[in-house]
Amino acid sequence: MSRYDALLVVSFGGPEKHEDVLPFLENVLRGRNVPRERMLEVAEHYYHFDGRSPINDQNRALVAALKQRISLPVYWGNRNWHPLLPDTVRRMWEDGVQRALAFVTSAFGSYSGCRQYIENIAAAREAVGRDAPVIDKIRPFSQSGRFIEAMTDRVRNALAEVPHGHLVFTAHSVPTVMAQSSPYVAELEHACESVAAALGRSEWKLVWQSRSGPPSQPWLEPDICDYLREVRRDVIVAPIGFLSDHMEVIYDLDVVARQVADGLGIRMARARTVETHPAMIELIAEALEQEHAPCEESCCAGRTVAVRR
Repeated sequence: MSRYDALLVVSFGGPEKHEDVLPFLENVLRGRNVPRERMLEVAEHYYHFDGRSPINDQNRALVAALKQRISLPVYWGNRNWHPLLPDTVRRMWEDGVQRALAFVTSAFGSYSGCRQYIENIAAAREAVGRDAPVIDKIRPFSQSGRFIEAMTDRVRNALAEVPHGHLVFTAHSVPTVMAQSSPYVAELEHACESVAAALGRSEWKLVWQSRSGPPSQPWLEPDICDYLREVRRDVIVAPIGFLSDHMEVIYDLDVVARQVADGLGIRMARARTVETHPAMIELIAEALEQEHAPCEESCCAGRTVAVRR
């Protein structure tokens, strides 16, 4: 029997209509020294899709799938847009939840993908008060066999489109100084190697996307578009660093990288993210059922800011 009486899905959040875009981005960037010109540039990515990020619908689908699999109540709260995490934790308290397990929609250890969510959960509990439910966060799970199974299945489906394509994995770039103080790159490389091995592939490349920092600051490279120009080969692009096909995936890969590939005359198949793959639902269900050490701030280090989702 689980020691938890609820599951909490915690995510980044995203706008759902045109007028949401700027308030959402202001939430993301509050207190950070990001030029307004950069915010307006990112806003155009959302306007390209009528101001609606797919991430909230994807989280609704995840919640619905989890409700079919587990018997506990499932809640959902976001870092940057409605339903906001403090509001969700308050509703959990009102519903009498005593202890919940939080599944965060990020698989890899980094500040913004792990430790910042721990801080967000702590702040939400503090806003509710001392009687707020205890909330344990699942540790980064990129090494889980379930995650590898789900990602392998997604890449295998893309391979059917370009059977002899070069296998390229992508993840969100971060400042190199932050990468050096966290397990982010090592975890990504291990996951990429595991997926490639499951597919019988010995040749693969991890590249980066969605850089948002100033040109003067070194970030992880190469960028996916630069790499496409370098290799000029048919490719299967697998966004292993993301759990859902949200804005950074559909804009940076399906629009920008696709334009580069088309301009080079190369074929590009893009694997889906894991989303509600059955193996991911089992991963979360098993975390509820098994005794495990909850994630702590020491699980990862470094600090970076993702500008959009």
